Amino acid sequence: MSDLACNAPRRQILKFLARTPVLLPLGAAATSMLTACGGGNDSPASPPAPSGGGVNPPPPAPVEFKSATFVGMDAPAASDPAALASTTVKSQLVVELSDGSKTTYDLAYQPFFLTGDEVPDGNGGTMLAAGYYDVNNNPIIDTFGATPRQFFSDAPDGASLLSVEGANVAGVKGNAVFAVVQFEYTTFAQDGATSMYGTLPSPIAVLTLDQDPDTGKLTLVKYHNVDMSQVHGLWITCGASLSPWGTHLSSEEYEPDAFNLGQGGQSLGILTNPDNGFGKWFYGSADDPRLSPYNYGHIPEIIVNPDGTGTAKKHFCLGRISHELIEVMPDNRTALMGDDYSNGGLFMFIADRERDLSSGTLYVARYTSVLSDQSVDKASAATIQWIKLGSATSAEIEALVNIDRIKPTDIMDVKADDPGTGDYVPLTLNRTRRFVKLAGNDARTLKAAAFLETHRYAGLKGGSMGFSKMEGTTVNAADKIAYSAIANITDSMVVDNTGGGYVAEHNIRFPKRVNAGCVLQHFLAGGQVDSDGNAINSQWVPQSTAVLITGEDLAAGDALGNTSDPDNIASPDNLKFSQSLRTLFIGEDSGNHLNNFLWAYNVDTGSLQRLLSTPAGAESTGLHAVDALNGWTYILSNFQHPGDEWGRFPTIPAALKDAVDAALDANYGGKFKAAVGYLTGDFSAAPSTAAKL
Repeated sequence: MSDLACNAPRRQILKFLARTPVLLPLGAAATSMLTACGGGNDSPASPPAPSGGGVNPPPPAPVEFKSATFVGMDAPAASDPAALASTTVKSQLVVELSDGSKTTYDLAYQPFFLTGDEVPDGNGGTMLAAGYYDVNNNPIIDTFGATPRQFFSDAPDGASLLSVEGANVAGVKGNAVFAVVQFEYTTFAQDGATSMYGTLPSPIAVLTLDQDPDTGKLTLVKYHNVDMSQVHGLWITCGASLSPWGTHLSSEEYEPDAFNLGQGGQSLGILTNPDNGFGKWFYGSADDPRLSPYNYGHIPEIIVNPDGTGTAKKHFCLGRISHELIEVMPDNRTALMGDDYSNGGLFMFIADRERDLSSGTLYVARYTSVLSDQSVDKASAATIQWIKLGSATSAEIEALVNIDRIKPTDIMDVKADDPGTGDYVPLTLNRTRRFVKLAGNDARTLKAAAFLETHRYAGLKGGSMGFSKMEGTTVNAADKIAYSAIANITDSMVVDNTGGGYVAEHNIRFPKRVNAGCVLQHFLAGGQVDSDGNAINSQWVPQSTAVLITGEDLAAGDALGNTSDPDNIASPDNLKFSQSLRTLFIGEDSGNHLNNFLWAYNVDTGSLQRLLSTPAGAESTGLHAVDALNGWTYILSNFQHPGDEWGRFPTIPAALKDAVDAALDANYGGKFKAAVGYLTGDFSAAPSTAAKL
């Protein structure tokens, strides 16, 4: 402990700690600092009496936070099946202060719950975590097993952590804070054979958490399922972000193809199957007139109320694409969107008003120079021209769907084969070539095309529809750089891979397939104009794109079945940036690593450190970095579908596979359960303090 720190009174120390952007272990640091300084007295320490007369020396300079550095962990080994079958954290955080002292903290994982657990409902009872509900908020029952039970998800995904002014929830003893967690899908019914992917309406929950002011520990007090009856239910909610104004911005991924011709994220059958489709489970019938494919593929927003409940709205004016997540820039208006799709685009939305996504203008990027593996910095980055697709309010687009009951053929015609009339445009989307013609050139048709058939209309307008699985997006505001995850450099991104959807005119030209994917960086600036010569009213517009970091595939699978280098990223998905820590957090969704990892990438040093390993076959999800919440920093982290897709790892020895599979069954309820939680400090052992430098 630095003598300088000990000269400060208790309240000053706590204020110093609250300013320090480090993780929950700081609670232990607070205790140790106060103990070292003589306990909890708020009075300043008396200066030592001067020897031999004279005046007291000037007080020492205050100790300030200097830096925080992550120390990574090794990947779990074949010799430790238990670690392969659980969430494993053996990483550390090193905090350096301005006096040269360093403290090292062990990190750990703390779950709030496993899906399928009974959790407190805030009224003295319990409810099922990640349970599914229909349009009338009745539990949806899984009858595919011997004993009926409520469906629950094994796929928690996007999460946010926030505070609400005036929060007042019974049972909270410290600070009331809230997490919003969405559940993407459930893999199977309880029979383990009936696929439920996308057929159930995705739930979102508000968790009321009791934050201990002294340690930062978060304890679940109340679980609230958000009513989705007024937003037509939610469709495959994937990644999420926290808006600058403190709301949870969700996503609807893999929008159903209204023409059912293989160019959407999902077929219409998942929506309309009378026996096991979204309409049956949410509305009670696949023939319900409210069931339209155009109600899905949008951006839901969740507003947390002071009593720990939540209110949902759905924005229809940000384009109907395969929304992975949305990141709103610090201007409260400009939003960049990931498009998890083959032949996807880079989309941008600029709202008419700050803190309000209910109206604005939608754009798609056209690359005017080549983006490739040679685009490695700002000087070599591929340049962007933004194409305006249209302006609209959410209300008018929703009215087209649910009042006018617009049909796909009212917007455009799509044919599998060229009709030979000369007025159909060939478009390759989702690796599939089709022929498209707008139904008209009037304002209503063009607006409907822009916001309800966004992928096809963006292609018609000349957007570079050449990305494969653009996933999470986040922003480094200080450097004005946004980041996008590319899960795989494949299909439409690889030169001459015409069977995979490659189109040279898109100017996205990577020389070879890299299943491990990459992270892109977009350089942001103002003063830009769109393709019609009109000024774009934002200072946060991507003007060019380069590659930040790329994974590496292995020539052959290793002993654990990894087909990509386990000491590098593979299929990056979730991205979040911490401004205070200067760290880009990267979560994986990969069949290339047996265990997916959560990484910390320092953008100043290029250091890549493994922080966490998920159970075998599970995806790292729910990533959210919070620099400061009542003086504490947190990293939310979930995982989904443990033990998924063993077939992707043919080189793993059978005995090891069997041992890991049995452990997964034991840990996660027969692999039906998954965890929602956060990265925290390991309080089982005191932190180790390095000598002063």
